[in-house]
Amino acid sequence: DRLGLLVWEEMPSAYRFTTTSIERVTREWMDVIERDYSHPCVVTWVPFNESWGVPNLPDSQPERHWVRSLYHLTKTFDPTRPVIGNDGWESVATDIIGIHDYDADPQKIGRRYHAEDLLPRLFKSERPGGRLLVLEENGQADLPVMLTEFGGIAYSESTKGTWGYSRARTADQLAGLYADLLQVVGSLTLLSGFCYTQFADTYQEANGLLKADRTPKFPLAEIARATMGGHRRKRRVGPGGVVGLGRRTELPDSAIDEDGMTREEPRLPPAADPSTPAGPDPAATSTGRSGDV
Repeated sequence: DRLGLLVWEEMPSAYRFTTTSIERVTREWMDVIERDYSHPCVVTWVPFNESWGVPNLPDSQPERHWVRSLYHLTKTFDPTRPVIGNDGWESVATDIIGIHDYDADPQKIGRRYHAEDLLPRLFKSERPGGRLLVLEENGQADLPVMLTEFGGIAYSESTKGTWGYSRARTADQLAGLYADLLQVVGSLTLLSGFCYTQFADTYQEANGLLKADRTPKFPLAEIARATMGGHRRKRRVGPGGVVGLGRRTELPDSAIDEDGMTREEPRLPPAADPSTPAGPDPAATSTGRSGDV
């Protein structure tokens, strides 16, 4: 709340679909919402991630009913925030189509998500993680689509005991791979936003932009420049703005070329006066689970 970070709040997952897990997760999820409801930093609720705890969603009606029930229960407790029933794939009940795709090739990412008219094919045939993106297509085509986990490029001085979806050999290579990937993702008009994995190293996960002690793996200015992108297309969102990495930047029509490219980079807000108490900054970077950003 004080730092201006936007929180994508997700429930720790159960391993199995049982009567006990249903009772415990439902009870604890309600406790989470009651605890955090009044925090303005929370922007999205996510009761399930990647079908953990509901491993048979495509074939199990009881599991689908549980995802739907927590989605609607969450909306009942808090009608003000979007809810993703199951983030990553196998969407059943949701306000946002969340996609987890750790393909290390930026060009493949670009081809996969380059145009809105690809949505019907995406819903039926593309399977990040080996799973269908959606299980019920009715009404899903009108929902915003976000790349809510991607990247996962590991870099560490030692590879022993560390892990990532792909690996850079040097800090310079990490900087180049990150910039190339973000340039492609930032240009995709299909996407309403994205969340990179991940902000900082966590235990064996060495795929952070920062080390576990929050030391940047390459200069912060380079991270910011690559994240913001040199040019950005208008995104697939509602009227009034352009969305990227949890920030909403209002742009006059004169700032958009005929091909949809911005002629000027949106400017960051001025730095806060250090003598002034910190407060929420709605234009700040968003962070998700496990330090995703």
